[in-house]
Amino acid sequence: MIWQWLQKGWRQFMGSSTTPQLYVVAAPSGAGKTTLVKALLEQHEGLRMSVSFTTRSKRNTEVHGQDYWFVTVEEIQRLADEGGLLEHAQVFDNYYGTGRDQVQALLDQGYDVLLEIDWQGARQVRAAMPESASIFILPPSRAELERRLRGRSTDSDEVIARRLRDSVSDMSHWNEFDYVIVNDDFDNAVSDLSHIIDGAGQAFRADRESLAPLIDELLAR
Repeated sequence: MIWQWLQKGWRQFMGSSTTPQLYVVAAPSGAGKTTLVKALLEQHEGLRMSVSFTTRSKRNTEVHGQDYWFVTVEEIQRLADEGGLLEHAQVFDNYYGTGRDQVQALLDQGYDVLLEIDWQGARQVRAAMPESASIFILPPSRAELERRLRGRSTDSDEVIARRLRDSVSDMSHWNEFDYVIVNDDFDNAVSDLSHIIDGAGQAFRADRESLAPLIDELLAR
């Protein structure tokens, strides 16, 4: 509670609202989004990740209600039909979605809430909750993005080529977001994200002119 009070005090000092905020973070595969989000959550006690629904099978290492809410196709479709999901999508043979009540419950408790989803889900959330703040993570170059994808050592050249094509398509939606973070140096990127959460993210607005050369390089066909 002390940490939450300090965070709210900092926001007030910076001239921003103390109202709990919903943040949406998206990125192309290989940009480092998941690792950045994990570090951000460790630094901000007043920030919570919303647990998503999924219809895929639970892995042995996963905990129901902690990693995902594991539900049936019928259950997630019912939630979608009743307006109980802020966003949802089918990924291959499985469905995923973010519960409206789960997010609102965390906001009502005074927590800022973070969603780690793709650009399509982010678009749905912005339509449902236009007061949310959206953040897009970019790699520092196309070459570095490929290096990171190859560094996983889990995919074939064919899969990596497909992921790179998909990443270019994903990155073309960068200007739909409020903020853009370039994950060149990990510690700096975490610090940049923290500034946004603390209400001091003006320097990372998506409409800043300094992004233009990087965008041109990343989206070059």
